[in-house]
Amino acid sequence: MGTLQVTQKLANHVASSMEIELTDELVHQVKRVFLDFVCSAITGSNTEVSKIVYDTVYRLEGEGEYNVIGYEKGLSLTNAAFLNGTSAHCLDLDDGHTAGSIHPATVVLPAVLAAAQKTKPTFERLIKSTIVGYDVCLRISSAMHPSSRKRGFHNTPVAGIFGATAAVCVLYGLEEEDIKNAFGVAASFAGGLFAFLGTGAEVKRIHPGQAARDALLAVELTVKGLSGPKFVLECENGVFQAFAGGDISIDRLFDGIGERYEIMNVYFKPYPCCRHLHSSVDAVYKLRNKYQINIEEISGIRVGVNNIAYLHRHKEFTTMLDAQMSLPFAVAASFVHPMLEINHFDPLKADESINKLVKFVEVYIDEEANNVYPKERLAKVEIFLKNGARLSEIVRNPLGEPDNPLSDEKLEQKVYMNCKPIIGEEKTRRILNLIKNMESEMDFLYQI
Repeated sequence: MGTLQVTQKLANHVASSMEIELTDELVHQVKRVFLDFVCSAITGSNTEVSKIVYDTVYRLEGEGEYNVIGYEKGLSLTNAAFLNGTSAHCLDLDDGHTAGSIHPATVVLPAVLAAAQKTKPTFERLIKSTIVGYDVCLRISSAMHPSSRKRGFHNTPVAGIFGATAAVCVLYGLEEEDIKNAFGVAASFAGGLFAFLGTGAEVKRIHPGQAARDALLAVELTVKGLSGPKFVLECENGVFQAFAGGDISIDRLFDGIGERYEIMNVYFKPYPCCRHLHSSVDAVYKLRNKYQINIEEISGIRVGVNNIAYLHRHKEFTTMLDAQMSLPFAVAASFVHPMLEINHFDPLKADESINKLVKFVEVYIDEEANNVYPKERLAKVEIFLKNGARLSEIVRNPLGEPDNPLSDEKLEQKVYMNCKPIIGEEKTRRILNLIKNMESEMDFLYQI
């Protein structure tokens, strides 16, 4: 395949999306991603970051008719997507994709919901726009990862904007040439840095919302006639060069395209923290289940991970984000709490024993973990006790991955656990039932 066909082939994939055969498995998975997204957005809407963004755009641009999850007054088309994407990423509850190191729902679904409220699509078109939106952003992110991450970029907004753009193009009914153009416009909005890591800065929370907003704007500008470069992914000075230094996998980008859909390969989080921490947390829980570990007897903890997860080894925490992005904190907290919840990541309220255990945690780059990433998120955890005993556990992939899935029951428990304290049991149950029956309850999606 010539490299000049990359953007065109993806645009053709999007333009052909209405030909997707909707199997029961695909429809069920779309409902799962919507449910997980709504859970994340409801919970996140109760945070300070979400409220800062809402208050700011409301003050600057006023009320609009588009639904904002968790807020009574709506916003404009683009601002509603901005808020819903921000809220859904505020507490690290959102879904993800290991091969692409990206959170697709928080970019694709806010754009889909806003565009769908405008266009009033059929259930079939809504579902297919979501499937192809996921497919585009996950294929692009997988092709660029880990090169883009090593250069300091956050794949969620960088690649996510193209998935959101693709989904909106389907809802707007655009043809292939306009889709290529929309990608070209969206590329100039793409961005997002990992400079927040370990600093306590909360700007990471707005990355998905920013990309969802700009995807809508890119499509609207395309419809009005603004031109963009139509080979923007692969051309000189294009996306692959700018964000990955040209170090990408074209084979990964197009492997099985049109035959299988990457939405089936997303993970759902059981714990509200960075996905790079989950294998280590699962290893601790396995050790706790095998042995009666007295945390007062622990003299050392070694955690072997890949070189990307190794970047999360900081031990200073001034904000919840710091704790949610820290391997030492998550490992220490999992020794203290039998199931990690959002409130466990508030460093100002952390159990004193967590702070003591953090000091024992040594994170290192494990050769095997490095070699198998990103196909696997392998973690090796060793516990050293004062009596000389050494306990160890290996987790190759954390709970929630496609090969270690979070069941429907567990996903619903996640929704109840996180939403019930905010909106009450009755409304939480109603949301669960309505999303299960989206075919006949489409309007509900624009009223949550």
